[in-house]
Amino acid sequence: MFAHLTDTVTTLITNLYVSTGLLGIVLAMAIESCCIPLPSEIVMPVAGIMLVSGKILHGTSFILGLALIALAGAAGCLIGSIIAYVVGYSGGRPLMLKYGRYLLISQHDADKADRFFHKWGSATVFFSRLLPVVRTYISLPAGIAEMPFLEFCIYTFLGSLPWCLLLAYLGTILGKNIATLGPIFHDLDIVIAIAVIGMIALYIWRHIRNEKKARAVAAEQVKHETLAQKTQQ
Repeated sequence: MFAHLTDTVTTLITNLYVSTGLLGIVLAMAIESCCIPLPSEIVMPVAGIMLVSGKILHGTSFILGLALIALAGAAGCLIGSIIAYVVGYSGGRPLMLKYGRYLLISQHDADKADRFFHKWGSATVFFSRLLPVVRTYISLPAGIAEMPFLEFCIYTFLGSLPWCLLLAYLGTILGKNIATLGPIFHDLDIVIAIAVIGMIALYIWRHIRNEKKARAVAAEQVKHETLAQKTQQ
């Protein structure tokens, strides 16, 4: 059962990239960057593997293909980040977090990005692209703070490009050695599937736990603010 699940997931990702090419990479990275947790650590290496296997960008040189994949990933990051930026700029953060929790959009992680942005300022948009969790949510506080849009776009793209390039390159290394690793991973299909499912379960558990704490703190803060306003009146 677990081996079949692994094959199904692999087939879905492969079909997406085969049928849409670079557009599929743009789409996947846009999803990750608009606060929905789709790890770039999966999206970009898979693209690298498929490049060296000839399943995407067939006939393109290795260097050009790697560059195009990295650019597609960075473009996706920019598109998704702009969406999150606009949400924050327009004041839609509470609404996004209220209904986004059903997609595992995390208030806890968004609050963490808020604190990071307020501590380090606009440069965070660039450097956070190398940081887990923060990279996914940093666009929200950037929009709330009304960071200049052009500056936001430049920092986002330039920060995302080396990250996407590195992950795609790691994927090509894995892809070049797939003949050697293939039999090993095939024999360990069940172990890998269990590990993946375990990681997903751990993420969901962490998400639920942290969300309860974050929302409890937020509710308590609102309660104190309301009480303070009544006292002043």
